[in-house]
Amino acid sequence: MTRVLLAGESWTTVTFEVKGRNVLVDADYGTAEEHLVAALEVNGAAVDFLTCEETLTSFPGTREELDSYDLVLLSDVGADSLQLTPAVTAGDTDTDRCRLLAEYVRDGGALGMIGGYMSFAGKGGAARYGRTPIADVLPVEIRDGDDRVETPAGAIPMNRGVPADLPETWPAVLGYNHLQAKDDADVWATVGDRADPFVVVGEAGAGRTFAFATDCAPHWAPMELLEWDGLPVLWGALLDWATKET
Repeated sequence: MTRVLLAGESWTTVTFEVKGRNVLVDADYGTAEEHLVAALEVNGAAVDFLTCEETLTSFPGTREELDSYDLVLLSDVGADSLQLTPAVTAGDTDTDRCRLLAEYVRDGGALGMIGGYMSFAGKGGAARYGRTPIADVLPVEIRDGDDRVETPAGAIPMNRGVPADLPETWPAVLGYNHLQAKDDADVWATVGDRADPFVVVGEAGAGRTFAFATDCAPHWAPMELLEWDGLPVLWGALLDWATKET
């Protein structure tokens, strides 16, 4: 059975309501892993899920912990949550978990990054992966600054050679991270009129990595995509490819 670690896909929303001199504060918490986990599990994967908050303290900090997984997925969780551990913010040294992930890949592990406001460069550049060792092993170049492309009218992904039985066009997405495929990478799918890279795979050392440019939940991924019967097929192809030995 393929063991997958999924990190990210959680948020807390805080709202302030001002009534004259009184301020009411409310908070709401949510996660959005269910569609992705279902697509992975239907392909035989066993998924361990860490929220963004859990990633801060519980993401693997040793090779022994990482090596128990066949594939690590980062989805909408910024590099700060991997690098700025409680020890580091207290002024002590700690494992650079971005560097550890890169070493894990080069030694035969598999890593995938899924799009979102805190993926790749992210909103305002805040995800910051382009300035980490993870950038060296991903199959795409990460831009500086804000890399979001918002497509409220919908942008159609196009199949460019996914090794699976999938149609040429897929359900529209409402946004994605703007990426550039590295020269030695393979582009499995593009998106929009500019044919931006949408699904990209590549090798790094003895391992494999991939980039999935849109989110695995709304708003970028509408329900038409999340409930599309081709989505588990696509994730099955990515699982098979990523976990094969190079």
